[in-house]
Formats: sequence, structure tokens, C-alpha cells
Amino acid sequence: MLRAAVQLFLEQGYHRVTLNEVAERLNITKPALYNYFRGKDEILFECWSMGAELVDSVITEINAGSGSGLAKLRKLVHAYAALMATDFGASLVRFDLRDLTARNAAVARAAKKRIDATFRQYIAAGMADGSINACDPKLAAFAIAGSLNWIGHWYRRDGGLSPTAIADEFTARLTEGLAAAGPQHTIKKSPGAPQRRNPGRKTTGKKRTGGGTR
Repeated sequence: MLRAAVQLFLEQGYHRVTLNEVAERLNITKPALYNYFRGKDEILFECWSMGAELVDSVITEINAGSGSGLAKLRKLVHAYAALMATDFGASLVRFDLRDLTARNAAVARAAKKRIDATFRQYIAAGMADGSINACDPKLAAFAIAGSLNWIGHWYRRDGGLSPTAIADEFTARLTEGLAAAGPQHTIKKSPGAPQRRNPGRKTTGKKRTGGGTR
């Protein structure tokens, strides 16, 4: 149900989608929706929550493991970039928190602060263990998160690169300037060209690396 709703919200925009349309896509009646949700804004919040839970699970897994601050930062950047290429991930940046109730909007803002704090934490930890060059963790975190969040706006499923290929590229580009010198801090690139969806298709003109999410 949430998967159908988030697709409609991203395709048409939250305000243009009606509960009738959500019900039609699910092949159920509109009254049946009220067995699960009290209104459209609650559906919106649950879709957003699905994306937030995915990020939280990634952070929990990274924190449970070992590694330098740089290694943890790279894991988070890679996972977050890949999530931004999913519907629930895109909902974190495409939905307007002003459409939520005051209570749910406060929950969403708190979650955003936790994610930002985690980026800063890994950067500061990397500076402390010598894997990351000295920098301003706040500004570095803003630069990284801003770049990653924009994926949720321009990514298209029919674009030239897969989510994994995009995540690989963003991880390399967004952390190479922070990494301290030394082979132990260098990203090992996989052999061969970046993974593309249609490697055998010939294209003309400028290569595409994505587009707006439908």
C-alpha cells in the first residue's frame, strides 16, 4: 500500500494525488483505506518514515562494525546514495514537511538532525584517528549531504547508471578530498567500466547519468 502511495506522490506530487487514486491503484475502495490510515497526510508520513527507517538501519549496522572514521563515512555515503535512488529514499527529500502534522513534522526534523549528526560524527572521528584531513565537520557534512540528497531529485530508473554505480561514483568523489594521504585510505576501484543498465546500447551525443525521478 505504501509502495503504491509513494510512487503516486513522487510521480504526480502530493497535492495532486487523491485518496481515490491511491485506492484505484491498489484495486480497493476508498473506505477500505481508512482501515489503515486516517488521512492522506498520515500516508505521507508513513512513506517518509519508511525511508528514515532504512537510513537508521544503515547507521546502526555501521556503528556496530569496526573501521576508521573515513571507512564509516564511506559506508554511509555509499548506502545513502543508493537509498536516494529508491522511492522511499527519495521521499526523504522530495516531500515537504509542511504537509505533515506539527507532531509528525517534529519527528521528521529530529530524524534529519540525527542523520546530519552522524555524518559529522564520522568526519570528526576520522580527523581524530588520522584517516581524514583537518576540516570543518559541519561544512563537510553539509557539502556531502547536499550532494547526496539531490540524487533523490534527479535520479531516473531509465537513466544511464544503476544505483550501485552512482553510489560508487559519489563515494569516491565526495570523500577523496577528505581522505588523508596514504594507500590505506585509497578507494580500491573495481576493474572495468561503471555498471550501466544497457551496456550494449549505443548512444549519440552527450552521455546521460540520470534525470528527474518520475
